[in-house]
Amino acid sequence: MAVTGGILLAAGVTLAAANLRPAVTSLASVLGDVRAGLGVSAGWTSLLTAVPVLCFGAAAFAAPWVGRRLGLKRAVGGALLVLTLGLLLRVVDGPFVVLGGTFIACSGIAVCNVLIPVVVKDSFPTNIGVITGIYTASMAAGAGLGAALTPPLEAFFGSWRLAVGTWALLSLAALLLWLAGSRRGVAGRVTGPPPGRSLLRSPLAWVMTVFFGTQALLAYTVMGWLPAILGDAGVDRTTAGFLLAITVVLGVPVSFVVPPLAARWRSQTGMVVVLGVLLLLGVLGLAFAPGALPGLWVLLVGLGMGGMFPLAIVMVSLRSSTTADTARLSAMTQSIGYLLAATGPFAFGLLRDSTGAWTTSMVVLAGLVVLLTALGSIAGRPRTV
Repeated sequence: MAVTGGILLAAGVTLAAANLRPAVTSLASVLGDVRAGLGVSAGWTSLLTAVPVLCFGAAAFAAPWVGRRLGLKRAVGGALLVLTLGLLLRVVDGPFVVLGGTFIACSGIAVCNVLIPVVVKDSFPTNIGVITGIYTASMAAGAGLGAALTPPLEAFFGSWRLAVGTWALLSLAALLLWLAGSRRGVAGRVTGPPPGRSLLRSPLAWVMTVFFGTQALLAYTVMGWLPAILGDAGVDRTTAGFLLAITVVLGVPVSFVVPPLAARWRSQTGMVVVLGVLLLLGVLGLAFAPGALPGLWVLLVGLGMGGMFPLAIVMVSLRSSTTADTARLSAMTQSIGYLLAATGPFAFGLLRDSTGAWTTSMVVLAGLVVLLTALGSIAGRPRTV
């Protein structure tokens, strides 16, 4: 039987969610100084940027097992502890330790990625949309803060290690608040009947998985290449960076709107179509007239992309009937989905290099937006796995 979560637990979920992206964006924002300080190659840098997404996919496979063995409370708490230790470890030594610490930190994030939606379904059964909105908005805010505050922290401390390591304090605070808030508000184990047939045999589960993976692929490709696209169109570097920040920050207000509305409606197909059209218009604008109205294209991309992620998260709860199914569906969508997403930025860059321009790559991206919208329209129909 589901437990009703309290304010303290909601705060624990919110602060935990705020820690699920700064591990990535804080390091990315000072990556040039990290590379110079460590004296590493471009290949090492590429590997470091690929580790988080690959880890999100690989470690997510183990999350339901961890949840069943330890219970939701201890599993999420343990994941936050692993995240904190990883954030500290990666700033104490050389290139291999940075890679290892990043892998450890992102493993903790991967477990939280999968299990926090289960906590929301189990502990806030009548407020899934609202809590998911707060949770995903907190993720977007954490991502933005990690990118925006780390360079000033580096200037203040005079060290990228101290600046990046500072984010361990936020994860430690999240761990302490989680331990306090989850004492009575979280079920001991993932509840529900024993798993029946494998979700790998469920067409809906596969639609959900490819839908999640495609939106993640689009998001990581845009975040990785948008400044370069705008720069080649004549936009100065400072403005291009600011426009990239807008695409991330837009996820905060959009997250407060999309999940609550999605949870109220039996079908989410109409919402998917609206978001897909906004995203498609923005991508086509960047493809054919990137320098004409870059602010408008970024606004459209940010609204569409910022809405698809929280919608994909809340639909995991809406398309499953028990917390056991939520855990399995969350693990499948995120493990396979993030591994799919990891191919996007690399393939996008290769296509650009082979054609000598961004247009072909952006047209392919537009085709993926159409696919995303079609998959989301199917996933949005009211039924469960």
